Amino acid sequence: MDGLFLGPKRSYEDFKKQIPVSIFPVFDSIRQYCMSLGNNAVEDVRAHRIVFGKSLSFRWFADLEPGNDSIIVKVQRDRKEPFQTITVTSETKMDELKGMILDAYNTIH
Repeated sequence: MDGLFLGPKRSYEDFKKQIPVSIFPVFDSIRQYCMSLGNNAVEDVRAHRIVFGKSLSFRWFADLEPGNDSIIVKVQRDRKEPFQTITVTSETKMDELKGMILDAYNTIH
């Protein structure tokens, strides 16, 4: 049944072809960080972005969308709180962003 209506699920290998070379290292670094947070961290590769959540409930904690020279990162701690949007470039220091992502990941139950 896979792919009957929506087509086959996209892989990161396919998705990364659309990420501009200038921001690919930063994008890939954030992706690897999200996946390293725990065994239950999962990624959902969509048409124009990648969403990270926890497996069973797939409550998302990070959403990465590459642009021409930046990445729009949305971080959500709780459904009742609005998500935070951060524009990341190759010049952005990652410590604060990683802290926000870790906090959101740990908040989801």
